Amino acid sequence: MKKIFLLVVLLFSVTVSWSQRNQIIAYIDMEYILENVPEYLQAQNTLDSKVAKWRKKLDKQARHIEVLKSDLANEKAILTKDLIEEKEEEITLKQVELRRLESLYFGPKGDMFLVRKQLVKPIQDQVYNAIQSIAKRKKYDFVFEKSSDLVMLYSNKKYDISDLVLSTIDRTRLSDKKKEERKKKVRKQLLPKC
Repeated sequence: MKKIFLLVVLLFSVTVSWSQRNQIIAYIDMEYILENVPEYLQAQNTLDSKVAKWRKKLDKQARHIEVLKSDLANEKAILTKDLIEEKEEEITLKQVELRRLESLYFGPKGDMFLVRKQLVKPIQDQVYNAIQSIAKRKKYDFVFEKSSDLVMLYSNKKYDISDLVLSTIDRTRLSDKKKEERKKKVRKQLLPKC
């Protein structure tokens, strides 16, 4: 019985060693890639300006609420109970409206999320597609993202494919521009000359 067990273990270890091969691993630095994609920087600037506009509006409303609270505190001694309650209710309604606007702009399904998705997702998809293409072509088993929560205690620069991803994106962008130029040229040729 012991011999059969040893034989099974030996066969299993031989099978495992035949099926194993060296794994090819690469990594990217997403921050570096995105900083070098002009469309991402433009999208980020657009998003930042919208966020600044929304914050300005929220700050203005918050300051207005603080003024109402201060006025109420200063006038409380001369106001009737009904007027005090009315002003407190007005302040509460303004605070509720402020929280609603904050949620509308910055909530999980708020405007910031939607605008970021609309502006940045196509760029992220472009990066992802470039990574997929490179990984398949170079037969990488894993491609890690350097700046994420994954801790890389050491990384050899020769396995960094960030520049390769950028050049793939640039080629795709140039290819798309050439296709658009061809379409324009064909349209011009098809239009009757006046």
